[in-house]
Amino acid sequence: MSPDPAVPSASDFPFAIVGFDLDGTLVDSYKDLGHALNHALALAGRDPMALEDVRPLIGGGARRMLERALIHDAGMDEEKFKAIYKELLTFYEANLAVHTRPFPGCLAMLDELDALGCKVAVVTNKFEKFARSLLDQIGLLGRFATVIGGDTMGPGRSKPSADPIVEMIARCGGGRTAFVGDTTVDVRAARAAQVPCIAVRFGMNDGPVDTFGADRVIDHFDELVPVLHTL
Repeated sequence: MSPDPAVPSASDFPFAIVGFDLDGTLVDSYKDLGHALNHALALAGRDPMALEDVRPLIGGGARRMLERALIHDAGMDEEKFKAIYKELLTFYEANLAVHTRPFPGCLAMLDELDALGCKVAVVTNKFEKFARSLLDQIGLLGRFATVIGGDTMGPGRSKPSADPIVEMIARCGGGRTAFVGDTTVDVRAARAAQVPCIAVRFGMNDGPVDTFGADRVIDHFDELVPVLHTL
């Protein structure tokens, strides 16, 4: 029987590497991040936030999330902020996979990319040890060729810098690359690294996703591989 020409094969897949953001892209993690944030806010004597309201604060790392949560309050001195931030990280490290799960279609999409011979990797602004721990606890760590965190490259070199995506490509052995994310930070990093970018509408978007300037926008991971074939 002849192969069905409508079914993609590894030989005609246009990408050697696909990189992914983590929070809001591969995994729905806002509840665990929200509980950690509210733990820190309580220690600071501030009111808790509704978990749904935490979504737009995520992106750029835990420190940025806490800064955004406090932005409308009277100022907090740096030493107190550092102490509260440390407590947030301690709480989150102990509770980072309580509610966090892959988004619908994520596992099947990773299987599909693997079958096409494509390497996959994670580039996140979460600390690398937290990203690895989270992926390990939900059974995904072994699927990725590399995991690069917000602290992996050193100060000032996390997304939206191109550096972590360029490093991801080098670690994966080079080849045509695409990047998938859910925020303007991800799109800016991909643009800086000169790789195509796909934005996901189901993530923790920090604005109207159609205005991000991504090459494509998807509503479900079922769409990712067909969309990659069009780039």
